[in-house]
Amino acid sequence: MSTDSKFSRRDFLKYSCAGAAGAVLMPSAWGASVSASSAKRPKTEANDHVNLAFIGLGQQAMYLLNGFITLPGVKVVAGADVYDIKRHRFERRVNAYYAAHSQKSEVKTYERYQDILARDDVDAVVIATPDHYHAIIAMAACRAGKDIYLEKPLTFTIYEGQQLCKAVRENHRILQVGSQQRSSPEFIHVANLIREGKLGKIARVKVRVGAGPKPYDLPAQPVPAGLNWDLWLGPLPEDIHYNQDLNPIIGEPPDDKEKLWGAWRWYQGLGGGFTTDWGAHMFDIVQWALGKDRTGPVEIIPPGYSFYDHLTYIYDNGVVVSEEPFDASKQGVKFYGENGWIQVCRGEVKASDPVFLPAPQQSRDQPYETTLPHMSAFIDSVRSRLDPNVPVEVGHSSCTMCNLGNIAYELNRPLSWNPIVEKFMDDPEANARLHYSYREGYSL
Repeated sequence: MSTDSKFSRRDFLKYSCAGAAGAVLMPSAWGASVSASSAKRPKTEANDHVNLAFIGLGQQAMYLLNGFITLPGVKVVAGADVYDIKRHRFERRVNAYYAAHSQKSEVKTYERYQDILARDDVDAVVIATPDHYHAIIAMAACRAGKDIYLEKPLTFTIYEGQQLCKAVRENHRILQVGSQQRSSPEFIHVANLIREGKLGKIARVKVRVGAGPKPYDLPAQPVPAGLNWDLWLGPLPEDIHYNQDLNPIIGEPPDDKEKLWGAWRWYQGLGGGFTTDWGAHMFDIVQWALGKDRTGPVEIIPPGYSFYDHLTYIYDNGVVVSEEPFDASKQGVKFYGENGWIQVCRGEVKASDPVFLPAPQQSRDQPYETTLPHMSAFIDSVRSRLDPNVPVEVGHSSCTMCNLGNIAYELNRPLSWNPIVEKFMDDPEANARLHYSYREGYSL
């Protein structure tokens, strides 16, 4: 089949049907089915005791560490980062935790992630690097026989996601995407409500995410001592200059926290803007609730065409999804159905009728990034060899939706997408943006 070949509505229905029905399950029910590539491995000591290492030790990794280190049977044994002060902070926090719990700490840190992957005693890795490194490190981890908790968005490009899906299955690995909202009660409730048809047929969805990436206009600054900037860039062009907002400087204890999120995510060529940063969360909920995991929209329209004032996605069944504000104070999703509407943000659900609302929940007493049920789901999957609640293919389809939006922004014209073969239809200019050329010395 030609990668730009035409496709029919019947093809889409056949492709989508496996994910279009059924309720979303709470963590205790995950693992009811398993693909052949994730069949149960022989029982070993590592199935019960999981040695965990972290790659990328910035702000998000600290949140994840606070959760993973508390899970029974999990031992944090290593960390890697290109910035020495982050390695020192990681060691301090791990050592302090185990000392407070009368446990021996054996944590070691490295500048290069390859040193972690070479260790036979590491069962799984948590990857929380900037997005441009996700695919390279995750694929290397697959080949090294490590299971993976990979922060969202899954990959930097659509092509990388395609290759990572293959690598996970070919190497029989467990990969859990860090889409914590799928383990959060308010999002589980809304997804179930819609998938069970209680809101009726869905025709319209609004998603509040934010703008795409902007040109990189930060001034050049001297690289601080202890930061290997060349390694931080990795596959990116070597002429990208350093600015401290990209990799925020942190101090010594007690002031050893970043003052802001790494700003690389907001700039073209370095990140995907709000489209991928928050879209990987909120567009993910759209795909999940609509039963469109592992597939995606067929048309993407940037603002300013016809009567479209906002970035708009159209699915093969006619559902229209737009990135635009609605009556919410933060990022979220609002579904419009035959029987009313429901909207969900972190910690908040509103609806046209109280019958659609969930039972009252206890308020969260920890940062949202430290979502223990999501982390427990990964460790359970490492032990059971059953797919987690957000496997690689699901993370890829949600990430693809985000990247499609940014390609539409960049080309500033409507696009036709074939989610079966994952190509743009008769559009070489758009297909050229499925990936970029790595600099010499880097490859998947």
